Amino acid sequence: MVISQGFKEKKILIQGLEVNYKIQGVESPLLILHGWGNSSDAWVSIQKILAEEGFKVIVPDLPGFGKSKTPKKYWNIDDYVWWLQSFIEKTKIRKPFFLLGHSFGGRIAIKFSVKYPEKIKSQILLDSAGIKSNLNFKQKTIFLLVKIGNYLFPKKSLVEFGNIARNIFYKIIREKDYVKLNETMKGTIKKILNEDLLDFLPNIKIKTLLVWGKRDKMIPIKYAYLMKEKIPNSKLIILPDSGHSPQRDNPKKLAQIIIRFLRP
Repeated sequence: MVISQGFKEKKILIQGLEVNYKIQGVESPLLILHGWGNSSDAWVSIQKILAEEGFKVIVPDLPGFGKSKTPKKYWNIDDYVWWLQSFIEKTKIRKPFFLLGHSFGGRIAIKFSVKYPEKIKSQILLDSAGIKSNLNFKQKTIFLLVKIGNYLFPKKSLVEFGNIARNIFYKIIREKDYVKLNETMKGTIKKILNEDLLDFLPNIKIKTLLVWGKRDKMIPIKYAYLMKEKIPNSKLIILPDSGHSPQRDNPKKLAQIIIRFLRP
């Protein structure tokens, strides 16, 4: 992978946690918040394109992800918002900046933009999480199977076969992301998923662009339309050939959309 001149990867201590982040470019600051189970690595291609267009792109590994350390306790969205404010102060982002949040990063962006609107010029919510949904039959079945799996293969069991069988069981029911989490992040994701940000959306006063992959199965497009309805000064762009991660499916197309929005 070729990275343009000016790319730097740094570490900084925030609230007692060592945090890794990537920074590239100059002038207009753009802060990108990645999704759950992801890291700044997912944004290197787009970071390069935007930096060459004159943006100063900053992408941290959120606490618990990538090369950043994991919090010592269960965090909720407010903890991540508080951390983000500290990150901005530590990295000396003094003037209003652009904000982009993907999936889980969108949850943080929503709350941050409501609490600190004066710090943001405008924001992009990319296939953003935040609206709590009722589980459909398939999802309820999966969660039921998870409970059965916990009963059949208890966590404290020291029987090797039991541990192996339990992991295979979870893999079959597509709960791999949850299995890979350590106990702190398992507690964190439970707290985060229990919070519904629907009532926060009308309080977003800054200009907001919603970008959604039409093929997103993780956060279906109906939530894009609901966010568009609830966020006052918002616009929605649908990407017909993308799923939950447009930055991976078509980075050049997404970069063009970002540039047009930030530099109309």
